[in-house]
Amino acid sequence: MRWEAEALWEAVAPLLPGFTVEILPEVDSSNSELMRRARAGRREPVLLVAQRQTAGRGRLGRSWHSDVGDSLTFSLGLDLAPADWAGLSLAVGVSLAESLHPEVRLKWPNDLWLQDRKLAGILIETASFADGRHAVIGVGINLAPRPAEGLSTAPAALRELLPGIEAPEVLQRVFVPLVRDVLGFAQLGFAPFRARFDALDALRDRPVRLSDGTEGTAHGVTEDGSLLVHTAAGLHAVASSEVSVRPAAR
Repeated sequence: MRWEAEALWEAVAPLLPGFTVEILPEVDSSNSELMRRARAGRREPVLLVAQRQTAGRGRLGRSWHSDVGDSLTFSLGLDLAPADWAGLSLAVGVSLAESLHPEVRLKWPNDLWLQDRKLAGILIETASFADGRHAVIGVGINLAPRPAEGLSTAPAALRELLPGIEAPEVLQRVFVPLVRDVLGFAQLGFAPFRARFDALDALRDRPVRLSDGTEGTAHGVTEDGSLLVHTAAGLHAVASSEVSVRPAAR
């Protein structure tokens, strides 16, 4: 595959001094690798692309495996200092969805959906140090169909929308806008992304069921990215990214 790493570097280096690009044929997890590096003192901004992951991770400890050609898996590591971290995963999702295709939607808090099936996932991890905080933003996008066995949400594939598209082309589409949006979030927080999220919200005005069994109707998000759910007890703001939200039957 031709990844055009130099073109990505030229576009991003002015935004992130010291930025580097690495394409690895195989790694256990691109997020785990960058977190190991950060804890070892290597905190320069970096894009790490994994052509194959052997122990990829999703939210809530779920596994996420990828093989050459069937997905795009990458992680962006950088020091970040927003005034408020709330809503970062939503801002990342907005950026990716807008870059991928007009039919892609966002399922709070960190999944990209196509027709109520999971197209991509986002995993953000951070580590604190004496002089600041390092963020690793991991992204996995399905390019080809994958088995649905054992998955709580049926998978979708980007090639349903863009036949024949390959991982390097997808990376070129999404990465530079993603860096700009992450830096914009660091300056202004989630508030400027709220209207963009609303336009892509897969759950809005739909019945939802929270992981604790609570049921209600989704009503968008607050300025800090919390999900608003109207329940029998009133309007409830769901702030924790550890809450699993599933749409109830239409």
